[in-house]
Amino acid sequence: MKFDHVGIATRDAAELAALFENLLDAPVAHEEQFDGLHVVFLELENGYFELLEPAEGGTIDDYLERNGPGIHHVALETDDVAGALETARDLDVGLIDEEPRPGAWGHDVAFLHPGDTGGVLVEFVEH
Repeated sequence: MKFDHVGIATRDAAELAALFENLLDAPVAHEEQFDGLHVVFLELENGYFELLEPAEGGTIDDYLERNGPGIHHVALETDDVAGALETARDLDVGLIDEEPRPGAWGHDVAFLHPGDTGGVLVEFVEH
């Protein structure tokens, strides 16, 4: 596996994207409305920043209410999300997603429970 992106919860993806474009020379690589979110991917040399702005409530809105803006998850690229989930099951790591599901940018994704991964919400991503 390799690093794919870090998901950042924000109330204003456009404002944060403009800052990171200028600060980090990280241009917008992809933008979409997905699953009640405004999602913006900023391209870095070795991965992406994924900005997550709630458009209509949902889990990111809840996250922002509880924690404020900041890092929401870390995503790792795999060639086989289902296989990665099976490995997690074998290691007794709690799963948020029992099976891969559609994610942003048309990728298959699945999340692991942060209670079993050192407090980090881990996402597997298959391009």
